[in-house]
Amino acid sequence: MRLTISAAAVLAASVPAAAQSPDFSKVEIKAEVVAPGVAVLFGAGGNIGLSYGEDGSVLIDDQFAPLTDKILAAVAGLGAKPVKYLVNTHWHYDHTGGNENLGKAGVTIFAHENVRVRMIAGSASGIAAAKPAPPAALPVVTYQNGVSFHLNGDRIDAIHTHGGHTDGDTALYWRKANVLHTGDLMMNGMGFPFIDTNSGGNARHLVHTLDQLIKVTTPQTKVIPGHGPVGTQADLIAWRGMIAQSIDLISARKAKGQTLEAVLADNPLKPMEKPKAFINAETFAKAIWASLDAKPAPAHKH
Repeated sequence: MRLTISAAAVLAASVPAAAQSPDFSKVEIKAEVVAPGVAVLFGAGGNIGLSYGEDGSVLIDDQFAPLTDKILAAVAGLGAKPVKYLVNTHWHYDHTGGNENLGKAGVTIFAHENVRVRMIAGSASGIAAAKPAPPAALPVVTYQNGVSFHLNGDRIDAIHTHGGHTDGDTALYWRKANVLHTGDLMMNGMGFPFIDTNSGGNARHLVHTLDQLIKVTTPQTKVIPGHGPVGTQADLIAWRGMIAQSIDLISARKAKGQTLEAVLADNPLKPMEKPKAFINAETFAKAIWASLDAKPAPAHKH
C-alpha cells in the first residue's frame, strides 16, 4: 500500500515550513511493509517508521496530533501490538506533533538530547517556528551519540552522526532487516534538502552524516526517507552527491571573493532545482553559505 494523498497535501506538510496544514479529516494513513516486522506509514508530515513483533511496537516519528488515532489504527491494521516506544528523528512539529497524545498514553519517547532542548524552548523564527512543547510531549530518554533497541528479533540502532538537517538528527538502522530510516536527512525525490540553520543545521555536516549512513547500508538496503517514497542505497548516494556538488559550486564562488548577493544573482544551483519543490535554489544557496562559516562537523563517535 502506498501514499495516495495529493501532491498539494504532500507539499503542504512535507516540512514544517508549510504555510497551510492539510485537512486532517481527509488524510489517510497508508502502510507499506518494507521487510518482515518493519513498515512505513504515510499520511501527512514526516514518514513514520514502525518496528512490530512479539516485543511490541516502536514508532519512528508521529506526524500531527489530529492523526494519532488514525496512525494507531494503521498500526493495529498490520496486526501489530500497541505502541510501546517512540523515537523522534528530530524536533520539527511534522515529526513530533503526536508526541503529547502518545506520551499521555504511556508511550516512552526517545530522542537526541538536542531534540528535548529545542522542544522545550520552541522557536519564534524561521520556517520551523513552533511554540514550546508541553511536558507530556517531551522525550524522557535522551542520548548523545545513539542508543540501540534489541526488539522484535532485530537490533535497531538509533544513530546520531552530528546532524545536518538540525543539530539533533537521528537515523535508525535495522541490522537484520537491513532497513534505514533517515528522518529529514534525506527527502527522496523532493529536490533540495531543508537545512534548518536556526536549529543548528549545516549543509557540510549533512554530507558528513550521509557518508556515515552510506557506510552502514548495502545495495539491498531499503531506505525510508523523511519525506517521499521508500528508496535504496543508490538513492541515498545520489542525494549525497547532489548536496556535495551544490556545496562545491557555492564554496568555489566564495573562495574567489564573490559576495552572497553576487552568488544569488548568478544562481548556480538553478539547473538542479525541481519545479514546485519546497526548497528552491536560492534558499539552499543561502543555507550553504551560512554553513561554510560554521565550524567543521565533529568526528563520528557512534
